[in-house]
This record gives sequence, structure tokens and C-alpha cells, in this order.
Amino acid sequence: MHLDKAMLQLAVREGVLQPDQVAPLWALLEQANAERPGFRASHLLYYFGGLLAIGAMTLFMNLGWERFGGWGLVLISLSYAIPGLLLTNHFMRQRMFIPAGIIATFVLALTPLAVYGLQQALGLWADGEAYRDYHRDIDWRWLLMELATLAAGAVLLWRYRLPFLVMPVAVTLWYMSMDLTPFLFGELDYSWELRRWVSLYVGLLMTLLAFWVDIRTRFARDYAFWLYLFGLLAFWGALSCMDSNSELGKALYCLINLGLIVLGAILSRRIFVICGGLGVSFYVGHLAYDLFKDSLLFPFALTLLGFAVIGAGLWWQRHEAHLVQRLRALLPEALRELLEQRQG
Repeated sequence: MHLDKAMLQLAVREGVLQPDQVAPLWALLEQANAERPGFRASHLLYYFGGLLAIGAMTLFMNLGWERFGGWGLVLISLSYAIPGLLLTNHFMRQRMFIPAGIIATFVLALTPLAVYGLQQALGLWADGEAYRDYHRDIDWRWLLMELATLAAGAVLLWRYRLPFLVMPVAVTLWYMSMDLTPFLFGELDYSWELRRWVSLYVGLLMTLLAFWVDIRTRFARDYAFWLYLFGLLAFWGALSCMDSNSELGKALYCLINLGLIVLGAILSRRIFVICGGLGVSFYVGHLAYDLFKDSLLFPFALTLLGFAVIGAGLWWQRHEAHLVQRLRALLPEALRELLEQRQG
């Protein structure tokens, strides 16, 4: 629930609060929410600057960096990582958790570069790929870099307990699943169809892992957000790219997306609703432009369906408190506590 000054003024008018209680209560709420990610100017600057720095050392690297040689890349990584860790510790002591998480994530993002440089320096790097291709090409040579990133991520998460650190861990898990595909199945089976199936199953497993993390950390910070985001994007993206020549398959795709919308509403996770809504829109577009492109009645039927959904929303609003109470009583205690924490 979003709480603002207008709601506090409403509480004053209703006699719930005294007028002299509004200012100290609002100050307390602002202090409590200062380090909760939100659409604030300071937070936008934190994330924009952090993503620029992370991108500079990952996505935007070019072949010119190869001139530094293996040991040069290791030294560059350490020259960034050591001050980064010191700065992270400083922000943690100041209880500035958002910039601390961004800096710690920047340090973690340096791990693949450091491992790549070390492999080159020791003569262990197999020719054929350069570091700038790490985020673009699928290749088994990246596996050691990914394992090192996961290990470093586990250590940093254990040390700092900062949710933003889960972001590169989630990305690396997806990278690893794709890089393992040619390693396990061989180059002959390395097809686009196989990549879609791998992405589908790995995305589903990551989403289930996110749900487990959500349950385990229901009274703490939101560590599951990035796992949900990348897991669901991998699953839904692969599902949406599947080729289906049957209307039954397309209808099943629509039902899965409707299920995502319901799950998003239950878990208070917008990414489920966004992906599910896009998927349902794709299916409705298919019906309008392919299956019923010459039908005069389809727009009327779709309009009636829209009004029926609105009617269902009105009915739910009237009975929401009673229905939610009865439905939550059927759930396991851990899941019930999670929903109460997320929704209030």
C-alpha cells in the first residue's frame, strides 16, 4: 500500500490522527523508506550512474582492452574492485544500502574480466573468443568465468545481504544455461529450437527458485525480485518464440499467460502481469488478424468479453475482503505470511 501525505490528512479528517501527529509521523515514514528503492531523483542517479559503470566494464568493452594483456586485465580489475569494496563498506556503515548494493554489484561484474585475464596470463585460454563477446556469444569457454561469478556472488551476498547483488547472479545463471547447451549436446544439436527449450526450462526453474527465495526471505528485503525478473523473461520469451501451427497450442499459450496474470496479482509481482498481459494481447491479435479477420461479430464479442471482465472486477471488489480471507485460510502458513507481507 502506498502511503502519502494526502492519506495522513484523510486520517486527520476522520479523527484517526491528531493534526500535530502528521508531521512527526511523516518524518518517521520518510526515514524508514529512505533506503527502499523508489522513483526518487537520488535513486535514479544512483542506478543510472551504477549501470553506466557496470556497462563500461561489461557490455561496452572493445578489442582495444586486449592490448593490456592478461595480467593487465587482472590489475585493472583489482584496481577497481579494491576501492569498490572499501566504498561498499563505507556506505554500509552509513546505512546507505542502495549505493552500497550498486557498488558491490559493480565489483561482482568485474569477476568475469578478472578470470578471463588470469586465464590469458596463465596460458589457459582457448583461442577463438575475446572478452567483448562474453555478453553476446554462446560458448562453453565462458563457463569458468560464470562459475567464478556465481561463487563471488555467493560470498558478497553472504557478506553484505544486499538484494541488488542478485541481479548479476540471475543473469549469470541464464548465461550458464545457454553456454552449457553446446557443451552437453554438441555442436550438431546446437540449434535455435534447442536454445528455446533450454531457456524455457531454465527460466521456469529460476522462477521456482525465486518463489522459494521469496518464501525464505518474506520478513527481510526483497531478494527474489531479480530472480523473478530474469527467470520469467527467459521462460516467457522462449514460450512466446515457440512455433505452434495448431489453434489448441495458441489457446494453451493464452491460458498460460492468463495464469501469469493471476499469479502476479496473488504474489504482487508486476512482471507476471506485464508478461501475461502482453501474451494475452498477442493471442487476441492473432484471433483478430488471422482467425476472425473477416468476421463482423468478433469485435462485438470481444467488447462483451471486456465488459464481462469489468463486471467480474466490480463483483470482486465488493466481496474482496471476505474472499481473500477465505482463500488465505486454505494456504500454508509460510505462503500466507508472504502474501500478508507483500500486500498488507
